[in-house]
Formats: sequence, C-alpha cells, structure tokens
Amino acid sequence: MGFPENVLAQDEQVVRHLRPHWLTVLAPTLVGAVVVVGGVVALLVLPDGSVGTVLLWVVLAAVALILLVFVLGPFVRWRSTHYVITTHRVMVRRGVLTKSGKDITLAKITDVSFRQTLLDRMIGAGSLHIESAGDSPDEDLTNVPDSDEVQQLINRLVDEDSRSRRGYGE
Repeated sequence: MGFPENVLAQDEQVVRHLRPHWLTVLAPTLVGAVVVVGGVVALLVLPDGSVGTVLLWVVLAAVALILLVFVLGPFVRWRSTHYVITTHRVMVRRGVLTKSGKDITLAKITDVSFRQTLLDRMIGAGSLHIESAGDSPDEDLTNVPDSDEVQQLINRLVDEDSRSRRGYGE
C-alpha cells in the first residue's frame, strides 16, 4: 500500500517514502513460527476422545490469540507506519484503527540527528530525531532504514528550501 498522493501540494514531490526497517517484524515472525510449531506438536500428542477434543480447541484458541496479538498486530502496525519525505515537508503517519499524523515543514526543522546502536549499524537502520521550531514537540522516527543517509537527505532538503525562500535557489 503506497502513500496517498492526494495529500501533496501541487508542486510537492515525494523524495523518499519509508517504513520502519523490515527487521522490526522479525521477532514477531519468529514468535509466530514457534507458536505454530508448538501448536502442531501439541495437536500430535493430544489424547483421543472428548478430553482430547476439548484440549484441541483450547490449543487452537491459544495459538490463534497469540498469533493475533503478537504476530498480526506488530505486522499491521509496521505496514501502517509511513515516513514520507517530500520537497516541502516530512510527514509521519501511523495507525490502523486510530490514525495519527504529523507534518513538519522543512522551514521549521531546526535540527536532524540520527542514532545507531551496534545492531542498528549491522542491519542498516537507526533512529532519527527531528527538532522543529514552534510549539509542536520534536519527532522521533524509529528503525529508519539507512538513517544516516536519510538524515543527510533531510538536511540537504532543508538547506535547499532555505535557499529557495531567500531567492537563491531555482
């Protein structure tokens, strides 16, 4: 599912559209695999008869609940999180049932910094902290793929926006 283009201004273009790094859903995927394997093993060793049937339904309900909460939930949150960098602003959209969003115009961005742990460096991700002028709180973007490159991209766009506002661009 792409980001809807109808939220863009007429002369605005998407420079980069990101989601959190795919490894964000690796642990839930592994949990899902372990739960499914555990469920299959439990089904194979359950006794026959009415007690076994009750236990079968309990195991199936537990597997379904665990998969729903610990696998499907994180995957849907990952798919519904968008970090969009345009020629005018940085947009953050999150949520499925309850959606939230924040737009930070390039002119209001005062600083962009990134942070990478050793693991982040190994997988090519990191966190971005965007400080903006005004009353709105700063924005933290987590598990951003190529966070150091994205930081440089935003800094370049902020600089270009500043120059064009002063009449030096174009």
